[in-house]
Amino acid sequence: MKYRALFTLTLTSAVVFAPTAPAQNFTTGQAARLVIGQPTFTAQEEGPVSSIRVGAVSGLAYAPGIDTLFVVDSNRLSATPINHRVLMYRNVRGFIPDLTAELPALPEKRCPLCVGEASVVLGQATFDKGEFTAPTQRSLRTPVGIATDGVNLAVADTDNNRVLLWTRIPQENNTPADIVLGQENFTTALANRGRGIAPTAGTMRGPQGVWLQSGKLFVADTGNNRVLIWNSIPRSNGQNADVVLGAPDFETSVQPDLTKDQIVARNNNFRTPVAVTSDGVRLLVTDLGHNRVLIWNSIPTQNNAPASLVIGQKTFEDAAENNSSKLCPANPRPEGATEDTYPERCEATLEYPRFALSDGRYLFIADGGNDRVLVFNSFPTENGAKADAVLGQIAPVLNLISDNADPRGVASAGALRTPQALAFDGRNLFVADPFNRRVMVFTMAERKIPNTGVRNAASREVFAIGAITFSGEVRENAEVTLKIGIKDNTKEYKFKAGRNANFDTVVNGLAAAVNAGSGDPHVLATANLTRAAVILTARAAGASGNDIEYSTSVSGGDNVLVATTVGAKLSGGQDAALIAPGTIVTLLGDDLAETTASAPPGAQVLPRELAGVQVYFDGIRAPLVMVSPGEVRAQVPWEVRDSQSINAYIRTVRRDGRISVTSAIAVPVIPQNPGLFAVEGVADPRPGIVMHGSTYATGTVSVDGSVRAGDVATVLIEDRAYSYTVQENDGLDIIRNKLIELINNDPKVTASAASAFTRIRLQARVQGPEGEGIPYSARTREGDQVILTATTPRLCCANFGLVTPENPAIPGETIVLIGTGLGLVKNQADKDKQTGVAYTGPEFNDPVEFVSSLAGGKTANVISAGLKPGTVGLYEVVLELNSDIPTDAATQLTIAQDIYVSNIVTFPVRNPADDRPNP
Repeated sequence: MKYRALFTLTLTSAVVFAPTAPAQNFTTGQAARLVIGQPTFTAQEEGPVSSIRVGAVSGLAYAPGIDTLFVVDSNRLSATPINHRVLMYRNVRGFIPDLTAELPALPEKRCPLCVGEASVVLGQATFDKGEFTAPTQRSLRTPVGIATDGVNLAVADTDNNRVLLWTRIPQENNTPADIVLGQENFTTALANRGRGIAPTAGTMRGPQGVWLQSGKLFVADTGNNRVLIWNSIPRSNGQNADVVLGAPDFETSVQPDLTKDQIVARNNNFRTPVAVTSDGVRLLVTDLGHNRVLIWNSIPTQNNAPASLVIGQKTFEDAAENNSSKLCPANPRPEGATEDTYPERCEATLEYPRFALSDGRYLFIADGGNDRVLVFNSFPTENGAKADAVLGQIAPVLNLISDNADPRGVASAGALRTPQALAFDGRNLFVADPFNRRVMVFTMAERKIPNTGVRNAASREVFAIGAITFSGEVRENAEVTLKIGIKDNTKEYKFKAGRNANFDTVVNGLAAAVNAGSGDPHVLATANLTRAAVILTARAAGASGNDIEYSTSVSGGDNVLVATTVGAKLSGGQDAALIAPGTIVTLLGDDLAETTASAPPGAQVLPRELAGVQVYFDGIRAPLVMVSPGEVRAQVPWEVRDSQSINAYIRTVRRDGRISVTSAIAVPVIPQNPGLFAVEGVADPRPGIVMHGSTYATGTVSVDGSVRAGDVATVLIEDRAYSYTVQENDGLDIIRNKLIELINNDPKVTASAASAFTRIRLQARVQGPEGEGIPYSARTREGDQVILTATTPRLCCANFGLVTPENPAIPGETIVLIGTGLGLVKNQADKDKQTGVAYTGPEFNDPVEFVSSLAGGKTANVISAGLKPGTVGLYEVVLELNSDIPTDAATQLTIAQDIYVSNIVTFPVRNPADDRPNP
């Protein structure tokens, strides 16, 4: 890019499904397009209980004939809150927009794709209640399963050991059920009607699954390890079932203690069946304890009928969770290995599945223990079949979700945590996501953008990182040893603390050792003084950086210095780009546009559509910089600052009127992740777009230390001294400002405040080389607590234009770079920024997270780093190079915020003191 271009459903056999193009399918790693029950994809809000907010949901059902979605707002997983209710959402097509729809601008709505408000509540008198009461005709206690055929409604009222049946779809809140099964009346709730573990044809024990199909009722009687079938819709309380599966008769009891049961997997038994469904021809039972789904090719009519097919196991006698040695291809053998190893999971394995659903063509399985949904594009015909796609994970062999995982992934727009029930309307798959307190809606579409296809437009690669953090106490002779490498190919770096050393000394010294000379071949080290840490960033982008191992040890210095690593290897190289609000991003893919088009140069308001292309983040139409068939550049809205993940997709109107929409992908959102713009079309590290900073000679004085009344701070310009005596209530900024007032009386030099830190910027009054060479210095008296440091001995480096080999930077010079992704800014500047509108706030503004920089292996002083007036989403980073930086035609430079380091850019430096030839 040139510099100027910067500035569960129930289905009946009568359902008709919308046709889908062959390229439109569910694909591994895609994100949900919409979410129900939360204000954003990642909010996870627990309450308040309302018609909009849901708790830890489980059961789902969709009735296409009446366009109504049913959601059970409770669960048996100990996820919270449990609201003991069922929510009904009418007119689903009214709030679930069609895939190709152009979304309206809704300035007042943060997430236009976070949808749904319930119309009716069952089990509670009003939407703001979520308690359980004694069993009645209206109450529910931890319901789990739900089903409807568009006429009848069935709810598995699990902890009341019953199923409630409404013979007409309720129209009002708290409508009483018409029929109770599993109990003789509506006010009793004992398991097996008080018979303990001895069931009958009319009793139940913790039922969790229900289904209505072709005039039949099916119940997964979970605690009795069986499935009950009524051959017609029951019409009386406590009515006996007609057929039982999983047992030879209705009176067979089971061992209630799962740790003592002796159930051996067979083709006609279950261990904790939690769901039962049908596509109108087949019957599907989710056998949780045996880690499988059993399938009957026709609806059984006799007790204890054997299943025809098993998914999740190779044979009916297998029951292990993630039975990968029998279902998955072996891993590649390392050199010298003699035995096969297997991935922990793959497309064919299951771990504690929770639900299976089919429309006759597709098969979906909620694989709860693996935090994913398996998608089969055609119904399997053999045992242990492999799924075609995985939702909720980025690869079939991975599970990136757990209670201890990175929170960015736990509640992302593409992640699931122990998914429960499913519903399908022919294009949209609804998934109950209890631990994230939401219902996710995945939509079949064309997969044109890869999982990592949204990246910082400047820093396009994601590098693995690690950190060494220091604590304890620094004493003389403490020696830190750092080892870095891959397997046996390691290098060792040491730093020994001298007298009066502190944490800054250790951090800077160790980082310098790693970066000395040409630097470590695997990593770049960055000093983070505020965290007393050394940040290691892989020089190679991508997954290879995750193989870099590092370790530390400390000796000497009375052994009171502690060095702690964040893991044994660098990590993060395999993740998608992490994006800060307001970032200019690149969306990479195929056939995204039919032509190339750009926003007008210098546009003060970016267009929200170019050449028929629109980009949506959480349903917010994004401002566009340019579009092309393989790449689209847009701004991520500032409004997404409240999320840790958003979704993204592209809508394109073709010349012939066709509309294509890409599958949604998840975009991780973090407060800041800086990138620096560089020359396009060359390999990384790329030459940076680096400008000489000023046509006037400049210098810097840093005001640090602490404040004590009576201290005297002095800045000298040549032999002219400007002194200020510190007053009682001064701060470092006041000391700086008072010195600036005094220096501005100087005949040769002016002074101003640097935007970053408490620094004084000195500038010659005369433009060009004539102002160079003016000596300056700073001092305080011995014992004073305020510290003044002149960063160079003389004003220098009046220059302008691009830094090039013919016009290189020199030590002590001020340079300017353009970046994006530095995140939110402070104070008035934060109020003045607008999505898609050129920034018009204060020229001097600071990011919330301060910026540091490393150039040529040495610290570069950050003079300022803030939003650039007149541009959209761009930051101007002004740096003063170290006065000792060596000559190097490809000096490497990065900026960093917290643990996030930008891409490496290079630029030429010439140090006149070096004997080496000029670059």
